[in-house]
Amino acid sequence: HQHLLRSMDALMDHQDAVDDVVAGLLRPLIDQDLSLVFYDLTTIRAAGLTEQTDDVRKYGMSKSGLIERQFMLGVVQTAEGLPIYHEVFDGNQSESPTLLPTLKKVLARFAQIKRLIVVADRGLLSLDNVDELRKVMLPSGQALEFILAVPGRRYGEFAKTLKEFQSKVTDAQEEVIDETRWNELRLVIAHNPEQAREQTKLRRERIAAIRAKANQWAGKLDGQDAGDVNRGRKLSDSGAKARLYREVSEEHLARIIKVDLKTELFSYAIDEAAQAQAELMDGKLLLVTNVPDQTPVEVVKRYKSLADIERGFRVLKSEIEIGPIHYRLPERIRAHATICFIALILYRVMRSRLRAEDAVAPFDVVEIDLQNPLLAEELLQQHRQQQFLALARQVAFAREKQVLGELLRDRRAAADLDRAPLGVGVLFESLGREFFGLGVALPGLFYGVPFHTVVVDEVVVLGGDHGALQVVGDLRVGQ
Repeated sequence: HQHLLRSMDALMDHQDAVDDVVAGLLRPLIDQDLSLVFYDLTTIRAAGLTEQTDDVRKYGMSKSGLIERQFMLGVVQTAEGLPIYHEVFDGNQSESPTLLPTLKKVLARFAQIKRLIVVADRGLLSLDNVDELRKVMLPSGQALEFILAVPGRRYGEFAKTLKEFQSKVTDAQEEVIDETRWNELRLVIAHNPEQAREQTKLRRERIAAIRAKANQWAGKLDGQDAGDVNRGRKLSDSGAKARLYREVSEEHLARIIKVDLKTELFSYAIDEAAQAQAELMDGKLLLVTNVPDQTPVEVVKRYKSLADIERGFRVLKSEIEIGPIHYRLPERIRAHATICFIALILYRVMRSRLRAEDAVAPFDVVEIDLQNPLLAEELLQQHRQQQFLALARQVAFAREKQVLGELLRDRRAAADLDRAPLGVGVLFESLGREFFGLGVALPGLFYGVPFHTVVVDEVVVLGGDHGALQVVGDLRVGQ
C-alpha cells in the first residue's frame, strides 16, 4: 500500500509530463477540422472528517440531491465518446465558473484543432460565460462556438418568447423545433408534446395530493374548534402550517402553493398564474448557440448527444469505482482522479476498437461451421464488471476436443488456417477442465486463465478475469 501511495506521489510530481504524453496519444484520434466536445461535471463522494490545507473535499450538493462531503470532477470528451481532459475542483465549487478556464486549457493542449464546438449542460450557462466565450479565439483564428442549455430556473426570462412559441405547438403530436434571437445569439426552442403532457399530469397530481392533505388538516382544525374529540395528538394551526410547508418544499411547488406562515390561522393559496407559467415550460428545451451553419434540428441533436458523457460518469463510478475516496491529501485525490481518467480513456478506446469492422466483438454471436454441430444459443455468464458479454453456440464435446486438439497440435500460424469459415466458440466455464485435459501445454499468459470465450480465427481471447486480451500477428497456435 505504501508503494502505491508513493507511486501516486511520483505521478503528481510528473503530472505535466504525463498529461503531455496522454495528449500526444489522443491527438491523432481527434478530428482537426471540426471537433465537437462535451463538458460536464459530476460529484465524487469523499470519506473522512479530517481537514487538510487546500483540501478539495468540501460539503456540497451532490448529483443525488444530498449534502455530502465530496470533490467535483470536470470531464471534456469528444462526440465519439473519447475523454480528452479532466480536472478536479472543490466539492462546493459552482459549475459555471469552471467552463472557461477548462476550455482554455483544452485549446492549449490540442492547438491543432481548427474549429471547436462546445456543448454544455444547464448548470454552465451564465451571462458572464456567454460574453467571455464569444471572445475566445482558437489558434487557427476561428472563434470558439458553443451550444449551451438554458437552466429551468431562468425560463421565466423567456416567458414572452415561449408564449409566442406555444401557439405553434398547442395541437402538436410530435416534437417541434424552432428558433429565434436572444442577445444577438440564436435561441433554439424544442417542444416535446408527450413529455409536456406527462410533466403537466404529474404536477397536477402532486398539487391535488397536497391540497387533499391541507383540506384534511383544515377540517380537523375546524372540528377541534367545534369541540370534536379525535384520537391522537391535538393539531395546532402552526403545526398544520409547518406540515404543509414541508410537503410543498419537498415537492418543489413553493412557487405555486403559497403557505402563509405569518398569519395565526392555517391558510394557503394556489397561484394559478405561476402554475400556468410552469405548464408553459413543460416539455421545453432552450438552447443558446452561436453556431452559424447548423439547422435547429442539428443543434438539438448535438445537445442530446451530451447524454454520452453521463454514461462515461457511470462507468467511472461503477466499473472503474472512482469513489468513494478515502485519501486525505489533495494531491493524492488528484492522482486517483488521473488514474481513473486514464482508465476511462482505455475503456473507451478498447470499446471503439472492438466495435470496428475488422475486430471480433464480444457482443456478437460467434459463427461456427462444424460438421453436424449441436447449435444452441446461450448467453454466457456476464463479466464481473458487466461489460464483456459473449454469445457462443454450444457444440458437441467430442467434436470440440477433436478440432481444438488438431489446431493446437498443428503449429501453423493462425493466419494460415482455412477461413471458409473457421471459428470455434467454446464455453470454457463448463468445458475448461475438459479442454485443459487434452494434454496440450498452454503457454505463458494463456495457461490457467479462466476464459469466458475463445475465438480461434486470429486467436482472440475476450472476457478473462484479468481483462480483455487480443493476440494477433505471427503467433502460432501451440507455441
